[in-house]
Amino acid sequence: MDKFSFDEVGVKVGLEIHQQLHTNKKLFCDCPPIESDEYTKKFQRRLRAVKSELGKYDPAALFEKSKSKSIVYYGNSKSSCLVEEDEEPPHNLDEDAKKLALVIASSLKSNIFSEIYPMRKTVIDGSNTTGFQRTMLVSQGGFIDVEGEKIGVQSICLEEDAAKLLGDKGSVREYSLDRLGVPLVEIALEPVEGNPSQIKKIALSLGKLLRSTKKVTRGIGSIRQDVNVSVKNGGAVVEVKGVQQLDQLEKIIEFEAKRQHGLVKIAEKLKNSKFEGITRDNVLEITDDWKKCQSKIIQKALKDNSIIKALKIPNFSGMFGYSPYEGIRLGKEIGQLVKFYGIGGVFHSDELPNYGIEENDIEIVKTLLEIKDDDAFLIIAAPSSKIDFAIESIINRINSATKGVPAETRLATPNGDTVFLRPRPGASRMYPETDIPPISVTKNELEIAESNIPKSWDESLKELQEKYSLNLQLAEQIFDSQYIDLFEKISSRTQINPTFVASILCSSITNLERSGLNAKLLTNEEIEKSFEYLQNGKIAKESIEIIFESIM
Repeated sequence: MDKFSFDEVGVKVGLEIHQQLHTNKKLFCDCPPIESDEYTKKFQRRLRAVKSELGKYDPAALFEKSKSKSIVYYGNSKSSCLVEEDEEPPHNLDEDAKKLALVIASSLKSNIFSEIYPMRKTVIDGSNTTGFQRTMLVSQGGFIDVEGEKIGVQSICLEEDAAKLLGDKGSVREYSLDRLGVPLVEIALEPVEGNPSQIKKIALSLGKLLRSTKKVTRGIGSIRQDVNVSVKNGGAVVEVKGVQQLDQLEKIIEFEAKRQHGLVKIAEKLKNSKFEGITRDNVLEITDDWKKCQSKIIQKALKDNSIIKALKIPNFSGMFGYSPYEGIRLGKEIGQLVKFYGIGGVFHSDELPNYGIEENDIEIVKTLLEIKDDDAFLIIAAPSSKIDFAIESIINRINSATKGVPAETRLATPNGDTVFLRPRPGASRMYPETDIPPISVTKNELEIAESNIPKSWDESLKELQEKYSLNLQLAEQIFDSQYIDLFEKISSRTQINPTFVASILCSSITNLERSGLNAKLLTNEEIEKSFEYLQNGKIAKESIEIIFESIM
């Protein structure tokens, strides 16, 4: 097993930042973006893949369709309407979201189009009731300055955020409609070569630029980084979705670079072997032959009326278990692949006997499949509705192992790893939005956007420090919080020491949250009223935190 060196594998990373915009309504309806755990309506859908205008199916859509999921949606009439339910056409584009997208594009010196064309992006994982996400290309080009280096901008889009996933178990996936349709800006940066800490600086700089507008949503889930990673001679770019925290970003990049370079090493080894690929002719059902297998996993599968099939892979012995780097194995890759069909995993010859599967069970498979010393085999147990889809994916994945890194979308995990999510979508997923006409961008709108370019992060902090006599740390905390506007409002209307106000809004509320209380229950009106009571001498300073605690 080799030791991984990040600097030697030629890593390129492209960031895509998805940032919710802080507006009073959603992108294509008048519903306010309010999150709630109380739901007043519920309905169920089943989404299907359809051909694009080019007559082709998107591979990611076909993959989702193969899971045969039923989607259950929960909504609240205060935050969703018939538009979110796809029972009514979209309303006009929210002008505030458009203006803010133009400001952000102007801040990045991006080339804004004079006409914006709404498009539909096929998404049938259930996160959109329509089966597509509405998106608009606002601008292309531009750059962000990161410590004197210009990092190029590929594109800036204005789009709808997806529904919030509540649960995914068995054949049912559940979503909340609260977040569906919230305005979102997507900024795709040019790929750069650099180590994880340098990439983190780029993401941090872009995040600061967005927050400097004071018009973006704060908190977990309001900003997400998708990371496109590739290595030299890897074969494909891998998209990693769902990186929500910067501390996670460095780990994700390092792991994905190691994983991809490990797959390159596996491919090199396969190219020097006699492996020539496999087809469905290599598959054999062994359900009846394994009825006496004592493995608890197999017995449970038989009890659930699952089918058991074996797959012969000629000249592949040792390849499932080969680990060029710690934790990087082809067997693990395939195990993750089938889990997204709702299948627990697979057994492969490099790890058997194990899991209650004994030598006599293995001999049965070897005899039936005519396994030779250089051959490998794989066992899968699954319901009849899923097993053939899963086997097809396994065959494709094994055959593509000779090419190195497959083009796929992966999901970031909290510990900094990535797991298979779906194949990379293709060009077939995009088509024009027929319910919304093209949107013009006037010269006057561009001039207004230019005039509203926010001050830089450092300039804003300096202004806060000077205006309210705050130290740098507290100025940064309050400016980077959701309470910046409220802080300035309270400080300008009362004689209360701004340092005390900022400390309460940043430290006290955060500490109460850490103790398990819910800050969402504490409204700006209640905070403002509490400080008014303090200003008028009706309560003492010590009472502020007690009042907040009772509300939260």
